[in-house]
Amino acid sequence: MSKIIYKIIMIFSLLFLSACGIQKEIDLNQNKKLPSWYENPPKTTISTLYSIGEGENRDDAIANGLSNMISTLSVSISSQFNSKTVVKEGSNNSFQSTVTNDIQSDVKKIRISNYEVQEAKKLGFRRYIVLINSDKKKLFDSLKSEIEQKFTLIEKEKEKLNNYNAIKQLAVLKESKNSIDNVLDNLVVMNVLNNSFNSKEYVNRVKDVSDDYEKILSSITFSISSNEIAKNLEAPISSGLSNEKLQIKNSRGKKHFHINIFSKNNQANSHGFIIIRSAIEIRVIDFKGSIVGSNKLNIIGRSTQGIEVAKEGVAIKLNEMIKKDGIGKVIGLEL
Repeated sequence: MSKIIYKIIMIFSLLFLSACGIQKEIDLNQNKKLPSWYENPPKTTISTLYSIGEGENRDDAIANGLSNMISTLSVSISSQFNSKTVVKEGSNNSFQSTVTNDIQSDVKKIRISNYEVQEAKKLGFRRYIVLINSDKKKLFDSLKSEIEQKFTLIEKEKEKLNNYNAIKQLAVLKESKNSIDNVLDNLVVMNVLNNSFNSKEYVNRVKDVSDDYEKILSSITFSISSNEIAKNLEAPISSGLSNEKLQIKNSRGKKHFHINIFSKNNQANSHGFIIIRSAIEIRVIDFKGSIVGSNKLNIIGRSTQGIEVAKEGVAIKLNEMIKKDGIGKVIGLEL
């Protein structure tokens, strides 16, 4: 029994000493003097951005420092935006505020890859501070190079478009459009970093990519047919296509596609429920009669109110699937 008591005393003694050690470390960290570069960091100059950051380790501190730098940029941009815009009373004030907030939000998405850790110091357990800077010219050049690379890739993909059918062309142009969705935000930052920079050329190139996408999107048409059992599945498919701004109409030509829906139902009864197990096959056919997309689905509908309601349950689940996964995935196309 005495040995057990001795062990208990030893355990409590160790816990007490550990607690004292932790308390001592915390006290030391709290009293540790912060360096002057952290308490009074350098102010951003005409050529250099400065920011401080704090984190549990060096990487976290740098990441937070870059986030602070971007936030500073967004405030600067918003300030310049406000100074160049005549603010009037009434609804324009709220519009101005909305635009400014959008600018700040979008600028925060920009990644600063060109920076230097000027100072770094570990203050103790899980606390690290840094001072980082970024040369405005180098940052400007890196953003410009990134934009140029994106447009170079887009031009290479554009040269291949004639080898694809209209659906593939749409997918390629959509990917191109998405790849430059932050270019306009980058241009706003670049204008702040370099007042002499003229962004008009890049704005026009962004518009050209968007126009190419909208042009092919508006030219593609779909028609839909089904066997009798699958008639109630046409509406969810049609709605999903319309939500993607794709036209549903009978047409002809290289940019017209036909969707055929075939369904086979198995009916069962269980505990007062009518259960419909629907095996659905969807095919997308081009103007040549070739299958360019397809998918097979198994959907179950249940109802206590009759077979028609159970069938409608299948259509409802198909609609939910389209909303969740997208119409392209459901019909087997890359849209």
